[in-house]
Amino acid sequence: MRYIGSKALMLDNILNVIRKEAKDVKTITDIFAGTGLVSHFLKDKGYSVFANDQLYFAYVLNKGTLEMNTPLSPQIHELIHHLNQLTVENSPWFDTDSAFIYQNYSSHDKCQRMYFQRENALKIDLVRQEIERLSEEISRKEYFYLLSLLLHAVPSISNITGTYGAYLKYWDARTYKPLTLKEVEISQNNIACQCFNQNATDLAHQIENDLVYLDPPYNGRQYISNYHLLETIAKYDYPKIKGVTGIRVDSEKASDFCKKGKVEAAFSELFDALQCRYLLVSYNNEGLLSTKQMSQLLKRVGKPETFRLFEYDYRRYKNKIPNNTAGLKEQLYFIEKN
Repeated sequence: MRYIGSKALMLDNILNVIRKEAKDVKTITDIFAGTGLVSHFLKDKGYSVFANDQLYFAYVLNKGTLEMNTPLSPQIHELIHHLNQLTVENSPWFDTDSAFIYQNYSSHDKCQRMYFQRENALKIDLVRQEIERLSEEISRKEYFYLLSLLLHAVPSISNITGTYGAYLKYWDARTYKPLTLKEVEISQNNIACQCFNQNATDLAHQIENDLVYLDPPYNGRQYISNYHLLETIAKYDYPKIKGVTGIRVDSEKASDFCKKGKVEAAFSELFDALQCRYLLVSYNNEGLLSTKQMSQLLKRVGKPETFRLFEYDYRRYKNKIPNNTAGLKEQLYFIEKN
């Protein structure tokens, strides 16, 4: 799944800094985990990971796979097949009037939004409602696993360029493909991991471990706005929506880390609250906080002699060629906490 600020091309750098600068690290908190790319990578490398994100859809993606350490049951294979075979015709319990995604995000006589073709919008509603119907018959881990498969499947048939902040005004070729749930491989290394759905600073007061990895927002783009549809599919809470794109009315989740006037105070409060031996922060040199500001904040809560700043030429998603035209650098800040 494409995600703003993906660290797909930074994984080895993150691991190298941890191994080189930190000693005896066994537990790591990924406190802005997003879709869980870094968390899964670190679990595969033998670290016990606490993955947190305030957005519910991100929590579901992580909860559905990161905490699992056992093979999928035959029942799950059967349920995935069952969900893929659902149609309006073979689901007599289904009421189109209750199909929130179809009613609000596909193009028909009562809606002009073009996020999904009608058939796929209905299929999203069918699968989401059926997963909820099955919730009393399956375990919580199986419930989150199935829900995570739906969230993984949706972007591949969405009429967008990358995020849900806007839809295309023409139908992209991908939108004609049928929605299909596909199994996601489970890392079965018996490393215990745990997922949370909390405000980062609130969680920081509650848990203690060896290292905290932070990949916060860099600019003013609010994640809740850019991924509002995945949030709605995950929650399926029939929210109030507004505007041309049908965005959720979720102002309480607007992040201070995306606000120029509040970002420095937000980092300061979070750094103070973290209970760990080491901090590792992903940022870039054109973020809302300057390199000088971020460095000063970290040196205030850590041992200045242990401070390290690593910079790497910025590379676009899935592009190994550095993009140096604007002087943009990916950064990793490391410090041992006081």
